[in-house]
Amino acid sequence: MEETLSLQEIAKILKKRLWLVIFFTFISIGISAGISFYALTPIYQAQTQILVNQNSSSEGVYSWQTTETDLRLINTYNVIITSPVILTPVIDALNLSLTPAQLTQQIFISNENDSKVVTISVEDSNPSMAVEISNKVAEVFKEQIPQLMSVDNISILSAAKLSENPTPVKPNKMLNIAIGGIIGLMLGAGLSFLLELLDMTIKSEQDVEDYLGLPVIGIVDLIKEEKQNRFSFNPRKARRS
Repeated sequence: MEETLSLQEIAKILKKRLWLVIFFTFISIGISAGISFYALTPIYQAQTQILVNQNSSSEGVYSWQTTETDLRLINTYNVIITSPVILTPVIDALNLSLTPAQLTQQIFISNENDSKVVTISVEDSNPSMAVEISNKVAEVFKEQIPQLMSVDNISILSAAKLSENPTPVKPNKMLNIAIGGIIGLMLGAGLSFLLELLDMTIKSEQDVEDYLGLPVIGIVDLIKEEKQNRFSFNPRKARRS
Protein backbone atom coordinates (compact mmCIF):
# COMPACT_ATOMS: atom_id res chain seq x y z
CA MET A 1 0.00 0.00 0.00
CA GLU A 2 2.82 2.36 0.87
CA GLU A 3 4.63 1.58 -2.37
CA THR A 4 1.50 2.36 -4.43
CA LEU A 5 0.98 5.60 -2.53
CA SER A 6 4.61 6.52 -3.06
CA LEU A 7 4.26 6.01 -6.80
CA GLN A 8 1.13 8.11 -6.78
CA GLU A 9 2.93 10.90 -4.96
CA ILE A 10 5.80 10.77 -7.45
CA ALA A 11 3.38 11.03 -10.36
CA LYS A 12 1.58 13.90 -8.63
CA ILE A 13 4.80 15.84 -8.07
CA LEU A 14 5.95 15.35 -11.65
CA LYS A 15 2.54 16.37 -12.98
CA LYS A 16 2.51 19.42 -10.74
CA ARG A 17 5.85 20.67 -12.11
CA LEU A 18 5.68 19.16 -15.57
CA TRP A 19 6.60 22.50 -17.11
CA LEU A 20 9.89 22.44 -15.23
CA VAL A 21 10.77 18.96 -16.51
CA ILE A 22 9.89 19.91 -20.09
CA PHE A 23 11.86 23.16 -19.83
CA PHE A 24 15.07 21.49 -18.68
CA THR A 25 14.68 18.68 -21.21
CA PHE A 26 14.41 21.04 -24.17
CA ILE A 27 17.18 23.29 -22.87
CA SER A 28 19.50 20.31 -22.47
CA ILE A 29 18.63 18.99 -25.93
CA GLY A 30 19.33 22.40 -27.44
CA ILE A 31 22.69 22.70 -25.70
CA SER A 32 23.70 19.17 -26.75
CA ALA A 33 22.68 19.82 -30.35
CA GLY A 34 24.55 23.12 -30.44
CA ILE A 35 27.73 21.58 -29.06
CA SER A 36 27.52 18.52 -31.34
CA PHE A 37 26.85 20.46 -34.55
CA TYR A 38 28.91 23.61 -34.02
CA ALA A 39 31.44 23.21 -31.18
CA LEU A 40 32.89 19.70 -31.55
CA THR A 41 35.38 19.05 -34.36
CA PRO A 42 34.35 16.21 -36.71
CA ILE A 43 36.76 13.26 -36.60
CA TYR A 44 37.24 11.01 -39.63
CA GLN A 45 38.65 7.51 -39.76
CA ALA A 46 40.71 5.65 -42.36
CA GLN A 47 41.67 1.98 -42.29
CA THR A 48 44.50 0.02 -43.90
CA GLN A 49 44.69 -3.75 -43.63
CA ILE A 50 47.93 -5.71 -43.66
CA LEU A 51 48.39 -9.47 -43.93
CA VAL A 52 50.90 -11.37 -41.80
CA ASN A 53 51.85 -14.28 -44.04
CA GLN A 54 55.22 -15.96 -44.53
CA ASN A 55 56.23 -17.43 -47.84
CA SER A 56 57.15 -21.09 -47.63
CA SER A 57 58.08 -23.69 -50.23
CA SER A 58 56.48 -26.53 -48.29
CA GLU A 59 52.71 -26.44 -47.88
CA GLY A 60 52.78 -28.90 -44.98
CA VAL A 61 55.31 -26.88 -43.06
CA TYR A 62 53.33 -23.74 -43.80
CA SER A 63 50.16 -25.17 -42.35
CA TRP A 64 51.61 -26.20 -39.03
CA GLN A 65 54.60 -24.02 -38.31
CA THR A 66 54.52 -20.75 -40.20
CA THR A 67 50.86 -20.08 -39.48
CA GLU A 68 51.37 -20.59 -35.77
CA THR A 69 54.43 -18.37 -35.85
CA ASP A 70 52.58 -15.59 -37.69
CA LEU A 71 49.72 -15.64 -35.20
CA ARG A 72 52.11 -15.40 -32.28
CA LEU A 73 53.96 -12.51 -33.89
CA ILE A 74 50.81 -10.43 -34.38
CA ASN A 75 50.74 -9.25 -30.75
CA THR A 76 54.36 -8.14 -31.13
CA TYR A 77 53.56 -6.41 -34.41
CA ASN A 78 50.70 -4.51 -32.78
CA VAL A 79 53.18 -2.95 -30.36
CA ILE A 80 55.80 -2.24 -33.01
CA ILE A 81 53.32 -0.43 -35.28
CA THR A 82 52.73 2.31 -32.69
CA SER A 83 56.37 2.54 -31.59
CA PRO A 84 58.61 5.55 -32.37
CA VAL A 85 60.72 3.44 -34.72
CA ILE A 86 57.70 3.31 -37.08
CA LEU A 87 55.96 6.58 -36.30
CA THR A 88 59.02 8.83 -36.51
CA PRO A 89 59.64 8.06 -40.22
CA VAL A 90 55.90 8.56 -40.82
CA ILE A 91 56.01 11.99 -39.20
CA ASP A 92 59.07 12.97 -41.22
CA ALA A 93 57.61 11.73 -44.50
CA LEU A 94 54.30 13.56 -44.06
CA ASN A 95 55.76 16.65 -42.32
CA LEU A 96 53.41 16.27 -39.37
CA SER A 97 53.61 18.69 -36.47
CA LEU A 98 53.15 15.85 -34.01
CA THR A 99 55.30 13.83 -31.69
CA PRO A 100 55.24 10.00 -31.83
CA ALA A 101 53.32 10.00 -28.53
CA GLN A 102 50.67 12.33 -29.95
CA LEU A 103 50.37 10.34 -33.15
CA THR A 104 49.95 7.15 -31.15
CA GLN A 105 46.70 8.56 -29.71
CA GLN A 106 45.27 8.65 -33.24
CA ILE A 107 46.18 5.09 -34.21
CA PHE A 108 44.21 1.98 -33.24
CA ILE A 109 45.34 -1.56 -34.05
CA SER A 110 42.92 -4.48 -34.17
CA ASN A 111 42.63 -8.01 -35.51
CA GLU A 112 40.14 -10.83 -35.19
CA ASN A 113 40.94 -13.90 -33.16
CA ASP A 114 43.05 -16.45 -35.09
CA SER A 115 43.18 -14.04 -38.01
CA LYS A 116 46.37 -12.93 -39.70
CA VAL A 117 44.77 -9.72 -40.95
CA VAL A 118 45.71 -6.65 -38.92
CA THR A 119 43.68 -3.44 -39.30
CA ILE A 120 45.40 -0.09 -38.83
CA SER A 121 42.79 2.60 -38.06
CA VAL A 122 43.73 6.27 -37.96
CA GLU A 123 41.50 9.11 -36.77
CA ASP A 124 42.04 12.72 -37.76
CA SER A 125 40.04 15.90 -38.25
CA ASN A 126 41.19 15.92 -41.88
CA PRO A 127 39.87 12.88 -43.80
CA SER A 128 42.63 13.13 -46.41
CA MET A 129 45.32 13.21 -43.71
CA ALA A 130 43.78 10.19 -41.98
CA VAL A 131 44.11 8.22 -45.24
CA GLU A 132 47.71 9.33 -45.76
CA ILE A 133 48.78 8.49 -42.22
CA SER A 134 47.09 5.08 -42.31
CA ASN A 135 48.76 4.07 -45.58
CA LYS A 136 52.14 5.50 -44.62
CA VAL A 137 52.18 3.62 -41.30
CA ALA A 138 51.50 0.38 -43.15
CA GLU A 139 54.21 1.11 -45.73
CA VAL A 140 56.88 2.03 -43.17
CA PHE A 141 56.00 -0.99 -41.06
CA LYS A 142 56.31 -3.28 -44.09
CA GLU A 143 59.73 -1.80 -44.90
CA GLN A 144 61.08 -1.89 -41.34
CA ILE A 145 59.88 -5.29 -40.14
CA PRO A 146 62.53 -7.34 -42.06
CA GLN A 147 65.26 -5.38 -40.28
CA LEU A 148 63.57 -5.47 -36.88
CA MET A 149 62.41 -9.09 -36.81
CA SER A 150 64.55 -10.70 -39.52
CA VAL A 151 61.42 -11.94 -41.22
CA ASP A 152 59.58 -10.78 -44.32
CA ASN A 153 55.96 -11.75 -43.81
CA ILE A 154 54.05 -8.48 -44.23
CA SER A 155 51.98 -7.51 -47.24
CA ILE A 156 49.43 -4.72 -47.64
CA LEU A 157 46.04 -6.34 -48.12
CA SER A 158 43.86 -3.25 -48.48
CA ALA A 159 45.00 0.37 -48.62
CA ALA A 160 42.90 3.20 -47.24
CA LYS A 161 41.06 5.33 -49.79
CA LEU A 162 39.43 8.74 -49.56
CA SER A 163 35.71 8.61 -50.33
CA GLU A 164 33.91 11.37 -52.21
CA ASN A 165 31.72 12.24 -49.23
CA PRO A 166 33.60 11.27 -46.05
CA THR A 167 31.43 10.70 -43.01
CA PRO A 168 32.84 11.56 -39.58
CA VAL A 169 32.89 8.83 -36.94
CA LYS A 170 32.83 11.39 -34.13
CA PRO A 171 30.89 13.00 -32.63
CA ASN A 172 27.77 10.84 -32.63
CA LYS A 173 25.32 13.72 -32.81
CA MET A 174 22.11 11.76 -32.31
CA LEU A 175 23.57 9.92 -29.33
CA ASN A 176 24.75 13.19 -27.77
CA ILE A 177 21.30 14.73 -28.24
CA ALA A 178 19.63 11.68 -26.69
CA ILE A 179 22.00 11.78 -23.72
CA GLY A 180 21.36 15.51 -23.36
CA GLY A 181 17.61 14.89 -23.31
CA ILE A 182 17.96 12.24 -20.61
CA ILE A 183 20.17 14.52 -18.51
CA GLY A 184 17.69 17.38 -18.86
CA LEU A 185 14.84 15.08 -17.90
CA MET A 186 16.70 13.94 -14.80
CA LEU A 187 17.61 17.51 -13.84
CA GLY A 188 14.01 18.67 -14.23
CA ALA A 189 12.64 15.76 -12.23
CA GLY A 190 15.31 16.16 -9.55
CA LEU A 191 14.63 19.87 -9.19
CA SER A 192 10.90 19.18 -8.99
CA PHE A 193 11.41 16.80 -6.08
CA LEU A 194 13.79 19.24 -4.40
CA LEU A 195 11.30 22.10 -4.60
CA GLU A 196 8.58 19.84 -3.29
CA LEU A 197 10.82 18.79 -0.40
CA LEU A 198 11.66 22.40 0.48
CA ASP A 199 8.03 23.54 0.22
CA MET A 200 6.77 23.42 3.83
CA THR A 201 3.54 25.39 3.28
CA ILE A 202 0.34 23.69 4.43
CA LYS A 203 -2.14 23.30 1.61
CA SER A 204 -4.46 20.54 2.75
CA GLU A 205 -5.71 18.69 5.82
CA GLN A 206 -3.32 15.89 4.98
CA ASP A 207 -0.42 18.33 5.34
CA VAL A 208 -1.63 19.21 8.84
CA GLU A 209 -1.50 15.57 9.88
CA ASP A 210 1.88 14.98 8.18
CA TYR A 211 3.75 18.10 9.29
CA LEU A 212 2.10 18.97 12.65
CA GLY A 213 0.99 15.54 13.77
CA LEU A 214 -2.46 16.90 14.71
CA PRO A 215 -5.75 15.22 13.87
CA VAL A 216 -8.14 17.15 11.62
CA ILE A 217 -11.49 17.59 13.37
CA GLY A 218 -13.28 19.70 10.79
CA ILE A 219 -12.84 21.77 7.68
CA VAL A 220 -14.07 25.33 7.09
CA ASP A 221 -14.69 25.79 3.42
CA LEU A 222 -14.04 29.09 1.65
CA ILE A 223 -17.03 31.41 1.39
CA LYS A 224 -17.42 32.95 -2.00
CA GLU A 225 -17.81 36.70 -2.37
CA GLU A 226 -21.26 36.37 -3.97
CA LYS A 227 -22.61 34.63 -0.88
CA GLN A 228 -21.16 37.32 1.35
CA ASN A 229 -22.91 40.07 -0.65
CA ARG A 230 -26.19 38.19 -0.49
CA PHE A 231 -26.32 38.08 3.30
CA SER A 232 -24.66 41.46 4.02
CA PHE A 233 -26.69 44.19 5.82
CA ASN A 234 -27.50 47.33 3.75
CA PRO A 235 -28.63 50.27 5.99
CA ARG A 236 -30.18 52.25 3.07
CA LYS A 237 -32.51 49.40 2.15
CA ALA A 238 -33.44 49.02 5.80
CA ARG A 239 -34.53 52.72 6.06
CA ARG A 240 -36.67 52.57 2.90
CA SER A 241 -38.47 49.58 4.18
